[in-house]
Amino acid sequence: MPPTEITEDGRSARWNAHRADRLAELVEAAVAAIDEHGPDVAVARIAEVAGVSKPVLYRYFSDKSELHAAVARWAADQVLDGIRPALLSSGPIRGRIAAAVDSYLALISQHPQVFRLLVQYRSGANSPLTAGTTAISAGFSRLIGDTMRSLGIDAGGAEPWGAGLVGLGVYAGEWWLDRDTMSRAALSGYLSDFIWHAFAGMAAERGVQLDELGRLTRIAP
Repeated sequence: MPPTEITEDGRSARWNAHRADRLAELVEAAVAAIDEHGPDVAVARIAEVAGVSKPVLYRYFSDKSELHAAVARWAADQVLDGIRPALLSSGPIRGRIAAAVDSYLALISQHPQVFRLLVQYRSGANSPLTAGTTAISAGFSRLIGDTMRSLGIDAGGAEPWGAGLVGLGVYAGEWWLDRDTMSRAALSGYLSDFIWHAFAGMAAERGVQLDELGRLTRIAP
């Protein structure tokens, strides 16, 4: 390959890396601004928190909706990074569910205004919430499907179950933040119990039972 092509490729790679880093910094600034000033914070204030002008911010995001979508993707990544280790650990499934639920509630309690921004625009194909929940739902669906298949039972419901779990999390989280009538530990326990019993009941109808450690095992025919 000619040296000029190597130089151009190197330059392009460096620019792409720089742009990705800059985008991440701007999204984090948007999160900080939303945390402090609420979901209706102006783009000018976000730019101020980021230490740039509005024109510079708009070099990276075509409009406010695109910026909100980036924040939604950030939130989805945070949720997945928090719940994935719990769900993929080697412990009993019930404990893994409880750890994942608590991780999710910890995140939305840390960034309640970001969460409110997402649920404020929950409708429509271009909703910022859709950008995040699609990724989370897909992650749940894969986990449920893999678990069911490993037990030798039908995994056809994995996708709607995954979507249902996301809906449960969104609406229960919104209720909790708005009402503020229950501790995080209490809500985590209620949601974990609900999810576990739904999962265990569905599995039991398909020939799967709990062992003494709370693990799902296939009943021998």
